[in-house]
Amino acid sequence: MITRYAAATAATLIASALIAGPVAAAEPADILETYANIAQAGYQDSLTTANSLKAAIDTLIETPSDATLAAARVAWVTSRVPYQQTEAYRFGNVAVDEWEGKVNAWPLDEGLIDYVDQAQYGGESDENAFYAANLIASEKLTVAGREIDASDINPDLLRKFHEVDEVESNVATGYHAIEFLLWGQDLNGTGPGAGNRQASDFMSGDACTGGRCDRRAAYLTAATDLLISDLEEMVSTWGDDGAARLALGDSKEGLGFILTGLGSLSYGELAGERMQLGLMLHDPEEEHDCFSDNTHNSHYYDALGISNVYRGSYTRIDGTIVTGASLSDFMRELAPELDAEMTAKLDATQAAMSVLKQTADDGTMAYDQMIGEGNEAGNAIVQAAIDGLVDQTRTIERIVAAIELNEISIEGSDSLDNPGAVFQ
Repeated sequence: MITRYAAATAATLIASALIAGPVAAAEPADILETYANIAQAGYQDSLTTANSLKAAIDTLIETPSDATLAAARVAWVTSRVPYQQTEAYRFGNVAVDEWEGKVNAWPLDEGLIDYVDQAQYGGESDENAFYAANLIASEKLTVAGREIDASDINPDLLRKFHEVDEVESNVATGYHAIEFLLWGQDLNGTGPGAGNRQASDFMSGDACTGGRCDRRAAYLTAATDLLISDLEEMVSTWGDDGAARLALGDSKEGLGFILTGLGSLSYGELAGERMQLGLMLHDPEEEHDCFSDNTHNSHYYDALGISNVYRGSYTRIDGTIVTGASLSDFMRELAPELDAEMTAKLDATQAAMSVLKQTADDGTMAYDQMIGEGNEAGNAIVQAAIDGLVDQTRTIERIVAAIELNEISIEGSDSLDNPGAVFQ
């Protein structure tokens, strides 16, 4: 995606910077150290909030009630804040990309896990034999002629069923499996309202609704335990001797890891697959946190994570700030006009995301309502955020050209690059 225009413009900006006189650039090794330190802090905060989520879920299971269910939901939403900011580490880092699907895969075919509304969900899928397997209800499964023992719901069983048959929508673990168990299906389409699972789905005896409340509680516990162990792994891999940190090296080429992640999340993943696609289709099934109506927060914090990495500054959940040498420092010395352009575009994107977030937070409309067909005001709010993400990606491309990192590949999306293919 690096164009001749981008390379020529970057060269002009570099020349103008050199006319002003040479300035010692921030060293790539220092920038990469800040980058790794922010990653470790973000994953550690994600782990801390996941442990708080586990405590809330344990209380829900021990004493199910409207109050304990509400508290567990709040803990889940809180846990998403630091995690979404770490998504800027995807696409550029192999260790993260090979791991991420265990914790944040979406969308999911929820019938794999628990009961669903058959009228809306349907009973089968030609693409997925496990579409309505309902692990919680079924101690023994016969799927496509295979007999499967699911009598003991534990982390090993969930791992076995995660993306079973290599079907990506067979999501058995991670944040969204937990989200579904806490909220249930959102049956409101693009109308108001999120999922409405009852606390009685976790009660015992005659008070149990939804069937097999003991197995539902076991599933929720196992999924949460897996989330914690997976986050522990990622905290470790960004430690002083961790594989992800060591893979960065200490040269200019290491900046490619950073820019690949920033560009790919900004463009193909967030602007494209998570936002433009759903807006084009006006389909609430395409929203990221579709059961909880928390998508506005997930998008906001994804965009903030991009800004954090470029600026080399992350505010932790305890209020402390992890900061150091940054790409912004590097570009401000190499091509100050280009850095000013990038920071201005990041600010513009965050302003658009703030409008989106505030519109949902104040109850005006949730994200799935914003993307609804005929909702011109809501569509415009989402489109403004998409436009900001696309616009800042163009500057990321020019930064790549300016640094002369020619091997960078930024993820695309049919929804942005070939819209006609979406409807084929």
